[in-house]
Amino acid sequence: MTYVLILIMSFFSCNTETPTTFSKEALSDTFIDLKGHSILFKDILEANKGKTIVIDVWASWCSDCIKGMPKVKALQSDFKDVTYLFLSLDKSEESWKKGIKKYKVEGQHYFMQSGWKGAFGTFVELDWIPRYMIINPDGTIKVFKAIEADDNKIIEALK
Repeated sequence: MTYVLILIMSFFSCNTETPTTFSKEALSDTFIDLKGHSILFKDILEANKGKTIVIDVWASWCSDCIKGMPKVKALQSDFKDVTYLFLSLDKSEESWKKGIKKYKVEGQHYFMQSGWKGAFGTFVELDWIPRYMIINPDGTIKVFKAIEADDNKIIEALK
C-alpha cells in the first residue's frame, strides 16, 4: 500500500510546466564560435542581454532545416531588431561553416559540440530539428518549442 501511495504522489507531483529559465547545466554547456573559441551558453545569452533572441537549432544535413530557411529569412525580414542565434548540430565544424555559407544563413553562429544529448540538448528536450525558441530581453524563455519558423507562437512572441 505504501508503494502505491508513493507512486501516486510522485505521479501528481511531476512538474510538467514549460520552463521559463534555462537550467544551470544548460547555461554551462560549451559551444564553439566561428573563430574556433569555446563559449558557455550563459555567455552567449549575456552578450545579447536586453535583446529578443530567436534560437534556431539546425544542421546543414537536415532537409527540414534547409526547407525551413526561407521562413527564417522571412522572419528576419519582418523582425529586423531581433537577434538570431543559430546553434548547429552538424557533424563537424567544417560542414557547419560550409552550410552557413552555402545557405547564406545570417545571424550569430555556434557549433553545439555536446550534440543532441549534451546539457543544452537535454534541457530543451531536443528531439527534432529545426527547433526554434524565443528568449525575452530579460533572458526568460518566451517560446520553448516550435518546429516551424512561421509558427503563430513565434510571430505573437515577436510582435
